[in-house]
Amino acid sequence: MLNEEIFKAKILIIDDQKLHIGLLEDILRKSGYANIESTTDPQEGIEFYKDKKPDLILLDLDMPKIDGFSVIEQLKEIADGERLPLLALSPDRGQDICLKALEAGATDFIAKPYEGIEVLVRIRNIIEAQFLNNQVRDQNKILEEKVKDRTRELTDTRLDIIRRLARAAECRDEDTGTHIVRMSKLCVKLGQAVGLDSHQSELLLNASPLHDIGKIGIPDSVLLKPGKLDTSEWEIMKSHTTLAAQLLTGSDSELMKMGETIALTHHEKWDGSGYPVGLKGEEIPLVGRIVAICDVFDALLSKRPYKKAWAIDDAVAEIGYASGKHFDPELVEFFLEIIKNDREAIEKDYQCEREE
Repeated sequence: MLNEEIFKAKILIIDDQKLHIGLLEDILRKSGYANIESTTDPQEGIEFYKDKKPDLILLDLDMPKIDGFSVIEQLKEIADGERLPLLALSPDRGQDICLKALEAGATDFIAKPYEGIEVLVRIRNIIEAQFLNNQVRDQNKILEEKVKDRTRELTDTRLDIIRRLARAAECRDEDTGTHIVRMSKLCVKLGQAVGLDSHQSELLLNASPLHDIGKIGIPDSVLLKPGKLDTSEWEIMKSHTTLAAQLLTGSDSELMKMGETIALTHHEKWDGSGYPVGLKGEEIPLVGRIVAICDVFDALLSKRPYKKAWAIDDAVAEIGYASGKHFDPELVEFFLEIIKNDREAIEKDYQCEREE
């Protein structure tokens, strides 16, 4: 099978002498090679290689307009690190020219005039090596795709688990789970507005739903209490931030690290009156400040057993009022601009909250 494939190999001859090309073509065709292209113009040969990527290039090094070494440099640039199957030809039989050709990037070298059998053996060796190289390359690509597919599968599984955990925490708080979806989308928009790159935005999208994961550890008597919490109950409720951090800490995952930061800091306030630590201003990590705004905004627009969903204008007013106190004032400006520009989509997202 390999023998049959070898004779189907794409061969390109670049030589400024038509006579030399004719001799090579005659040797090749008599031996069974049929897929042969040739040119006396080195630049045309370079373009052919770029378009067709032949399995073998027979290149004369001694050409007047563009010498063979310049052609090799251009071909190597096009190959971009891939093996260059090139047999260099030269009337110079010196060892120096041979070494120079091999160092430049030629696979092999043969001096003119050459014996037909010798040139055929060298040609076959280069083509066989090229075919084997291509097989390895293609196999590596298949393996790389399999690894990527498996990595995507593992990532999707991990994200699915994270989302389900986040929804479990929300469901304990009598929420439908839509809160974390809407809130995380708002977080990404605000993050992108303040300059987060695509990687950080993707992390934020998947880490922000973990903001209240610590509620899993809050007793129902506190978490589901319909009335106002007393002082001791409020202290228990506030502990959901530190409980979440304890659940998420110690991971090497960027996602988990960001989730830990968000869970621990999204109730801190710009003026330092928040919890659990009382961080102030830019002491609060950016992702914590982003989630703080989006979490409150979504909560205001969501109906709860103890309140109706607010109108968007009222929620916007509340966010603006809390600028510089609860929220980072610069982030508030960006956020309000997002609400202004995406008003129709946001109205649609929260329509179900206003339906009785």
